[in-house]
Amino acid sequence: MSAPKVLFVSSNRIGDCVISSGVIREIGRQLPGAAITVACGRPPAPFFRSAPGVERVIILDKKKMAGHWFDLWKQARSIRWDLVVDIRGSALSYLIPAKRRVVYNRSWETGLRKVEMVSRLMGSDTPLDPEIWLDDRARAEAAAVIDPQLAAGPGPGRIIALAPIAHQPGKSWPADRWGELVARLMADPRFEGWRFMPVGGPGDRPPATPALETAGNRAIDFVGKGDILASAAAIDRADLFVGNDSGLMHVSAALGRPTLGLFGPTEWWLYGPWGPKTRTVASNETRGEFAPIEALTVDHVFDAVLALHDDFIAGEGR
Repeated sequence: MSAPKVLFVSSNRIGDCVISSGVIREIGRQLPGAAITVACGRPPAPFFRSAPGVERVIILDKKKMAGHWFDLWKQARSIRWDLVVDIRGSALSYLIPAKRRVVYNRSWETGLRKVEMVSRLMGSDTPLDPEIWLDDRARAEAAAVIDPQLAAGPGPGRIIALAPIAHQPGKSWPADRWGELVARLMADPRFEGWRFMPVGGPGDRPPATPALETAGNRAIDFVGKGDILASAAAIDRADLFVGNDSGLMHVSAALGRPTLGLFGPTEWWLYGPWGPKTRTVASNETRGEFAPIEALTVDHVFDAVLALHDDFIAGEGR
């Protein structure tokens, strides 16, 4: 008997792909031995190369007139799928042959956390925890960047990862405040000997510059140094993570790192990092109310980082 064939239409955004990554395990539970094809955007595609059951990843580069959906239809139409899971709610899912379809629609948006919403969509009574499938390649790529910088600095030390960019307008805390935060942390006895590692894509260099310059020889530069899975492997080397509401924030939480997410005019109660070692700070911390992220002060973030440290680092080794 051939393996069940499953098409999983995931997101073109890194954060949404991480939030819904628990779907992969659930597919394997519902259809043991399933051969899974994932369709997703180019930036998150490396996440799935080592995911259990995934035999193929189709990259959806957005095209005019929804041409990317037509391309996917041409690749999927000749296969009789046992299951199609579409978290993007596309019409494509109804245009290809499938025994069963699980298709997102906005009626599922009832105020649940996004992880919980995806879990219910899949019929799971318990949350489908996000997961990152690191492989040897990603770990080696991260080590090739990090280890020489550790050796060249004042000592190995613990690492705090920073994600000073979010690509959606209004989500990025001002770059100069990242520099101020690093300066405050470097002066605090809790962070004596720590290394400061900004992480991001090739276009994230300007927002990361103040943090890198402030950290000096205690900086580890992982901005634009690898794909998203290599960046995940770098974050996995860290002891703490502080970042804007972004895909990297969700990556850190899924890896189980103590994670602090910074929020401005977005719903921290829905999109906050998922997991027991996560915290958020927001420019307005009243649920349902918002303020520009510029209203989030260095004092507020600094205090939250110290609390994260005291909750999960102080008095224990990793």
